[in-house]
Amino acid sequence: MSSEFSMHMTKQKGVLVLLFSLPIFFMGCKNKGNEVHSDIDRSRSDTVDVYDFNALEPLLYTDAEKTHIVNFWAMWCAPCVKELPIIEAYAKNNPDTEILLVSLDFPADIESKLKPFLKKKGITSHVVLLDDPDANSWIDKIDPNWSGALPFTIIHNGKSRTFHERTFESLEDLENEINLTFNKK
Repeated sequence: MSSEFSMHMTKQKGVLVLLFSLPIFFMGCKNKGNEVHSDIDRSRSDTVDVYDFNALEPLLYTDAEKTHIVNFWAMWCAPCVKELPIIEAYAKNNPDTEILLVSLDFPADIESKLKPFLKKKGITSHVVLLDDPDANSWIDKIDPNWSGALPFTIIHNGKSRTFHERTFESLEDLENEINLTFNKK
């Protein structure tokens, strides 16, 4: 085996190890004493609370007639970043709608990256960070058909619930899905 081929194989192996290690590293993050909250308070737009799935799960359901949109996203997800202004525009046009943006970024990045990102992008909807290492469990609890790909959006109220593993391309696209969810004309 030539030294050039051996070096090439070592590089390839390193790339594969890196690719397979990132999800394990991401899912291995632990909640390090961050306060967990169970209510949405839009007045705290300068805070990003950290939840594990047990604390987040009650926020995924409601008995109310009010429209709820829960969007799972991350800063490193280009389609998510493209979609955030659309969700934000819907929130501004529909202040009675409850919006929850669930970031899957790293807790260590809240102050240095996530908050500056939200400020730069003008995101004022409520943002929480989900830090739960057992993604294989909680993804299936949210929707067994969800592959885990981002963005992922739940549109729901007390009577209807739909799941969307795709990017909303425009405000009209999001409005159409909401109307279909609630059978509005």
